[in-house]
Amino acid sequence: MNEEYLDMPLVKNQVGMRFELKIGDYTAFIDYKEHGEKIWLIHTEAPEELKGKGAATAIIEKALSYIKDNGYKLIPLCPFVAAYLKRHPDWERILDESAKPF
Repeated sequence: MNEEYLDMPLVKNQVGMRFELKIGDYTAFIDYKEHGEKIWLIHTEAPEELKGKGAATAIIEKALSYIKDNGYKLIPLCPFVAAYLKRHPDWERILDESAKPF
């Protein structure tokens, strides 16, 4: 993760059903759905001004850490999250059984 994003807090916006990472005047986000102990990551988006600066990767890493730290199981529906997981198989441990094999 880009070091400038390390100390930025991940916001779990339960009203908007999205994880948010505020970077300057912009917000990167991941839409999610939650039921019981499962979280579906649906769509990742970073504003044009943040593209190529690691913002999407940073919010994915922070969301995955949140999921792990809070005992959730992940069902990745977002293609960008799925691609990240394929490059980082160590996160497979948080996948819900219905999402395996990945």
